[in-house]
Amino acid sequence: MCKGLAALPQTCLERAKEIKTKLGTLLQKPENAIDLIIPYPEKPEKKPEKLQKPSPEEAAEWRDSLDRMINNNYGLATFRSFLRSEFSEENIEFWVACEDFKKTKAPLKMATKAKKIYQDFIQNGGPKEVNIDHFTKELTLRNLVDLSPSSFDLAQRRIYTLMEKDSLGRSSSDLSSTRN
Repeated sequence: MCKGLAALPQTCLERAKEIKTKLGTLLQKPENAIDLIIPYPEKPEKKPEKLQKPSPEEAAEWRDSLDRMINNNYGLATFRSFLRSEFSEENIEFWVACEDFKKTKAPLKMATKAKKIYQDFIQNGGPKEVNIDHFTKELTLRNLVDLSPSSFDLAQRRIYTLMEKDSLGRSSSDLSSTRN
């Protein structure tokens, strides 16, 4: 990790992320496929619940398994913090939003969540746009015509693979240095 970023206070990193999001919103170009007229009110960030620290053995298992890490509340918070330090927190936010979307049963709520996910993470120039290829974006847009819990599966798998292959190794070495 860049020592220059590590020296910055957490508040500076959070402020930079907010500015990036706001600029992304201002620069956003509407696309015909999604109606951008309906604004979504920002929800205040929830205070995180008290997380139970894992055993050293459990934390050591995270080095080899992104799935184990992000399915543990403490591991998810730790990984999110690491991605925030690398300015790529949108990846885990997208993954979590997709997991929440899959659990949604009401069609109207599902449509609202799908639109929000598309606008924030998939749409070109979205405020939290994730790094996926054109084919995946197009297929995801087509999947939104006939919504199902699997509408974002391909994009979610691509981002999961990106986090697993790219970020997990760096976060594991970062975790190792903080445990010692």
